[in-house]
Amino acid sequence: MIGLWKTWKALEAKGIMGINRRNADYVLKYNKRHLYPIVDDKIITKERAIQAGIHVPQMYGIISTEKEIEKLDEIIGEHNDFVIKPAQGAGGDGILVIADRFEGRYKTVSGKIISHEEIEHQISSILTGLYSLGGHRDRALIEYRVTPDPIFKSISYEGVPDIRIIVLMGYPVMAMLRLPTRQSNGKANLHQGAIGVGVDLATGLTLRGTWLNNKISKHPDTTNAVDGVQLPNWDGFMKLAAGCYELCGLGYIGVDMVLDQDKGPLILELNARPGLNIQIANDCGLTHRAHAVEAHIAELEKQGVKESAEERVRFSQQLFGHVKPAEI
Repeated sequence: MIGLWKTWKALEAKGIMGINRRNADYVLKYNKRHLYPIVDDKIITKERAIQAGIHVPQMYGIISTEKEIEKLDEIIGEHNDFVIKPAQGAGGDGILVIADRFEGRYKTVSGKIISHEEIEHQISSILTGLYSLGGHRDRALIEYRVTPDPIFKSISYEGVPDIRIIVLMGYPVMAMLRLPTRQSNGKANLHQGAIGVGVDLATGLTLRGTWLNNKISKHPDTTNAVDGVQLPNWDGFMKLAAGCYELCGLGYIGVDMVLDQDKGPLILELNARPGLNIQIANDCGLTHRAHAVEAHIAELEKQGVKESAEERVRFSQQLFGHVKPAEI
């Protein structure tokens, strides 16, 4: 018991946030329940983002009923590659990524050849709620397949790497690059075996990573170093993430983004209950950073001042960056 108490005190001193604190002090405090559908449904998120002029992967179509599965050919059109997602899915489950066509069939991103009927069956499973939060009936979203920026080629296995930024009341507090692996079947989901790599908020330089809850410095499949990689257009990612506060109204969110080789930074989805592994990837706790943001907001409120997204980004980069812009 003494050993456990010492471990707990050490984690607390480092500012490590546990799930109970996350839920009580941040999720419940800052996220109003009636706003959850905006982030829990990818279609609603995408529609709100488009209205706000925020870049997202193009939506080809929506299938809401079994009868509408007949529209699949029309929705796909001439596209050789596309993605099918459950609107209310979580953790990457139920997502089907088509990379090409092959003699009347389709080739997935992993190289598996599947038929049109198999795609229809997948959509039918999505509609029944097999992958949705709470098992409720769902909708299937067919959208543009992101082509990752070439910078990720040496540190990712198939799939599309994404960037998760935790945002508190519009202030980015921590960032992580998620890299697909062979074990994760090309998906950027940590619980399926993807790598989480910390990112310096000030510069966009990658730090060391975590894989299956172990610290690593190299990708297990490519064997290339995952640290010291400069992510392009980092300020663009930070401003996109900060602006999602106004987009959804939720005060504590995870913003998931991708870097497309042609379209640049795109928002994939928002998460009202972002996981805590980002702390392992950054070797840093969320609690101290969250307290600093709350203290800053309280001081601004006394002055009657409200900062813009750009000002919020600047504050976070100056306070939380491992390498300050002046040192670059």
